[in-house]
Amino acid sequence: MKKPRWVIQKEQARKAAEAETVWLFGLHAVRDALRNPRREKLRLILTKNAADRLSPEVAAAAVVPEIADARKFPAPLDPQSVHQGAALEVRPLDWGPLEEVCAGAGAGAGPPRAVLLDRVTDPHNVGAILRSAEVFGACAVVAPRRHSAPETGALAKAASGALERQPYLRVGNLAEAIGTLQGVGYAVLGLDGAAETTIGQAFADRPGRAVALVLGAEGPGLRPRTRQACDGLVRIPAAGDFGSLNVSNAAAVALYASQGN
Repeated sequence: MKKPRWVIQKEQARKAAEAETVWLFGLHAVRDALRNPRREKLRLILTKNAADRLSPEVAAAAVVPEIADARKFPAPLDPQSVHQGAALEVRPLDWGPLEEVCAGAGAGAGPPRAVLLDRVTDPHNVGAILRSAEVFGACAVVAPRRHSAPETGALAKAASGALERQPYLRVGNLAEAIGTLQGVGYAVLGLDGAAETTIGQAFADRPGRAVALVLGAEGPGLRPRTRQACDGLVRIPAAGDFGSLNVSNAAAVALYASQGN
């Protein structure tokens, strides 16, 4: 019996995902990946100096490194990458379904928090957001598969180790992901500088409630469909009308504001 086309396409997508690999670089990012038992490690390239500095992690991970000359470093990295003599080829992390990852109480003591990113494509911004999400105990950072920053070496370096510990989930449709979180009890708040309600007021009105914060790309902000899917729009109060926060800074402030509620 011939398989339906959708079944074939799903199998092809799964095989493509399994074949995808990521090159992590830099001592910090490689060290954290070596320490992560969830991370599938494929190829490790080190200079002699980097091998000496990472020797405990290399031994614990049971990975045999290739020792390379720093002047002819063979890893397929962008020439501008500051690799510090360390590069590790890995598979992307699989954290599981969104509803399972975000159903628990998160890493913090308070109610669950999640961060959703609407077309935030800069890996440095996403890396910084992952760091803030880890610090403030968020359950996950969620972004669409298209028009978002993929899991790359640059993102991992910007995340400074948080990529190995903070779930970064890329979903097919952000509006559907919002609906999924609403279905498991989350209030979904979109950040908008023109909103009437401040973020402090919004949390005060929802004490003890699981909340997902949605942030848009700098400039365009939230897309219309994303705005419509949110339960409400909130703003971070500013002292004047002179500008707005970078998206990663806005995420950190919003997560901090949620700590007392």
